[in-house]
Amino acid sequence: MEKEIRTATTTEAQLQGEEFKSGVSTSEQEREFRAAPKLDTSPTHGLWALTNRDLKKWYKNPIQLIISLVQPIVWLGLFGKALNFGSFITSAPGVTAAEAAALMKSTFGVTDYFTFLAAGMLAMIILFTAAFSGMSVVFDKRFGFMNKALSTPIGRGSIVIGKVLQSTIRSLIQAGIVLVIAIALDYSAMTAHLSVLGIIGAFTILFLMSFGLSSLFVMLALRSSEWQTQMAIINLLNLPLLFASNALLPVKLMPSWLQAVVKLNPVSYANDATRQLLVGATATNSLAVDFGVMIVFAAALAALGIYLGWKLLQK
Repeated sequence: MEKEIRTATTTEAQLQGEEFKSGVSTSEQEREFRAAPKLDTSPTHGLWALTNRDLKKWYKNPIQLIISLVQPIVWLGLFGKALNFGSFITSAPGVTAAEAAALMKSTFGVTDYFTFLAAGMLAMIILFTAAFSGMSVVFDKRFGFMNKALSTPIGRGSIVIGKVLQSTIRSLIQAGIVLVIAIALDYSAMTAHLSVLGIIGAFTILFLMSFGLSSLFVMLALRSSEWQTQMAIINLLNLPLLFASNALLPVKLMPSWLQAVVKLNPVSYANDATRQLLVGATATNSLAVDFGVMIVFAAALAALGIYLGWKLLQK
């Protein structure tokens, strides 16, 4: 009995000594040990994890990347080179090459149609990539991943912005590849006004365009559970946004009623700035106007997408 008392006393003394050294009582240590870990409730918690999850599906499947580039390459290599307005003009009797170049400059803002179209193809690849950003929302809902994401501490705004960011990153990479292809097809014309600052400025406004359009299509997919519905929305909006812009033809060649529509289309402002920065085209608007419109467009749709994400995303 005396031995047990001595052992207990020795153990208590050792514990008291450890408490004295650490300056923390045993009860406080137990509370700290048993306390639940603090949850990360920051607005950006899990944002990159969600973004990278969708990007992996893309860069680990190179066939998907190649297929996405076929359409702009066909437009550039076949349509852009075949539709040679300069040759049409110079083939007319009495028209000199200088007069043809001046006419092309006054009509397209550049001296050849391929250069005009190449800048428009960057916006086209951005548009088509952004249009399919909402499809991943539909598939995540159908296969149960969205319910799992909504059960975690990740904010619903992060879920929306993650989808937007992955689409934006993909579209900018694809636009860079298209620009390289355009330079390879017509090196002298495409590099005459090319500069590092011009490329940075052009891809900045393409980022704003992609962010705004991706927010729009993700927002339209928040309540959709059928991929057929989302495809119908894409087909409804994609071609009007493309053809009711200055991506393929200058605004001055369009009828007056269509010119009014083109001025309301954000794609037109992105195209105008891209052409000024990359190929030195004659300006339709100032760069300040183009950037101002695209900043408001991207910010407004991103804010609306986050708000609707909180309202509409449910388990």
